[in-house]
Amino acid sequence: MLFNSFHFLIFFPIVVLIYFIIPRKLRYLWLLAASYYFYMSWNARYAVLIALSTVITWISGLLLERFSSRGARKWVLACSFFANLGILFFFKYFGFFIDNFNRIAGHLGIAILDNPFDLLLPVGISFYTFQALGYTVDVYRGDTAAEKNLFRYALFVSFFPQLVAGPIERSKVLLTQLKNIEHIRLFSLADDKSFDRIASGFILMVWGLFQKMVIADRVSILVDQVFGNSYGYGTFELLAGVLGFALQIYCDFNGYSTIAVGAARVMGFTLTDNFDTPYFAVSISDFWHRWHITLSTWFRDYLYIPLGGNRRGRLKKYRNLMITFLASGLWHGAAWNYVVWGGLHGIYQILGDITKPLKERCLKLLRVNTSVFSYRLGQVLCTFCLTCFAWIFFRARSFSSALLYIRRLFTRWNPWVLFNESMYSLGLDRREMNILFFSLLVLLLADLLRYLRRENVAAFLMKQNLWFRWLVVFGLIVMILVYGEYGVNFNSAQFIYFNF
Repeated sequence: MLFNSFHFLIFFPIVVLIYFIIPRKLRYLWLLAASYYFYMSWNARYAVLIALSTVITWISGLLLERFSSRGARKWVLACSFFANLGILFFFKYFGFFIDNFNRIAGHLGIAILDNPFDLLLPVGISFYTFQALGYTVDVYRGDTAAEKNLFRYALFVSFFPQLVAGPIERSKVLLTQLKNIEHIRLFSLADDKSFDRIASGFILMVWGLFQKMVIADRVSILVDQVFGNSYGYGTFELLAGVLGFALQIYCDFNGYSTIAVGAARVMGFTLTDNFDTPYFAVSISDFWHRWHITLSTWFRDYLYIPLGGNRRGRLKKYRNLMITFLASGLWHGAAWNYVVWGGLHGIYQILGDITKPLKERCLKLLRVNTSVFSYRLGQVLCTFCLTCFAWIFFRARSFSSALLYIRRLFTRWNPWVLFNESMYSLGLDRREMNILFFSLLVLLLADLLRYLRRENVAAFLMKQNLWFRWLVVFGLIVMILVYGEYGVNFNSAQFIYFNF
C-alpha cells in the first residue's frame, strides 16, 4: 500500500478513527493488526518473514536479559544476527552471489551454479531487519530492557508509518513510546495541544505528498528518459539527468519520511527526522549527518564504532570508514554500482581528512575569509557536485553503464541545447518544466526555512495565524490534485527506497 494511493486515503482515516475510540489497552493490538494488513497488501506471504524476524529477535532479547555469562550472551547475539542476516542474504543477495560466482567460475573453467529461486524482494526487508537487530544490540549492551510483550514488540518492528522505508527507529525512541501508548492523549476539543499535534501531523503528510507527487514523480520522467538513453545525449542533457535524479531521490525519500513522521504524529508518536537539508551540507561528512540520518547513525553505532571507530590510529580509522560505507552501499542494493557509490563516499571522507591540514594552510596563505557567505556557498556547491557525481553510480543500471554515462558527460560538450529548446524533448514540455521550476522554488523556500530557522514546514505554519496556515495547506493540496502525477505509471510506482 502506497502513501500516495487511494487505498491509503481510505485506510489511514479508518485506522486513526478506530484508534481514537477503542479502549486504551487495545490500542497496540489494533495498530499491530493494521500494520500487518498494510504490509500484506503488497504480498501476504512475506508477512511470514517479518513475523519470523520479530520472533527471533524477541526471543534473543529475553535470553540476553536472562543470561549473565558474557560468552552465552555473545552466542545469543551472534545467532540473532546470523538468522536475520541469513534471511536478508537469501532474499536480497543470493542471486547477486550466484551471478558473481558464475562470472569467476567462467574464467576459471569451473562448473557454474544454477539459481533455482526466482524471488521477489520483500518490501522494506532491509529496514525492518536493521531495526530488529538494533534492538537486539541495545538489549545486549544494556541500553534498553527486553520487551516481555511479544505483540507490543511486534508492533515496534512493524509499525506501518515507517515499516517499509524508515526511519529506522531505535528501541529507546519508538518502543518506549509504545510502552506508554495507554497514556498518550489523543484528541480533545478542549485540549489545544492535541489539536495542534494532529494539525501539524496532517500538514507534514500534505508536504510529503507534495514532494513526492508534484516534484519527485514529475522529475522522474526526465531522469528515466536520460538514464534510459544516455548513449544518445550530450553533456547538458546528461547533466540535467544527474541534477534531476539528485532532486528526485531527495524529494521521493524525504517525502516518504515526512509522510511517515506526520502519520505517526497524528496518532501521538514522535518519529526521528530522517533528513536535515542535506544539499546544504558543507562537506561529505556533514552530508551524512543530514541524509538518511537513521541509517547513518545505525551504521555508526553498530558497525563503525564496534570496528574501532577512530580510536586506533588513522589507518584503522580509514579502514573502518571504508568498511562502513561499502556495507552501506551493499545495503542499498545487490549490485556493484551500489558498492562503488558507497565506496566513493568513503573515499571522499578519507581524502577530506588527509588533505585537511593542506587545505587549512592554503586558506591561510591565500588569506581566504572562511567566515563569509561566499566561502560557505563554495563549500556547499563543491559538496553537492561530489554528491551528484556519486549519484550516477546509484542511479545507473550497472557499473558499466555508469562509466559510459560519465564518459559522455565529460566528452560530449553541447551547450547549444540550452538555446534551441532541445531540453524540452527530455520528457517534460515547457508547461511541465515551468511547474517543476515553481515547485522547486517552494521546496527551496521550505529548506531555507529549515536551514536558517531550524524548523520544518509544520512547525513554521503552526506559529502563523490560522488564515495564513490553512491558505498555504490548501494551496499545497490544490497543487497535489492539479499538478500531481497520476495514471498507471504513478499509481503503482513505488517510492525509490522501497527497493532496499
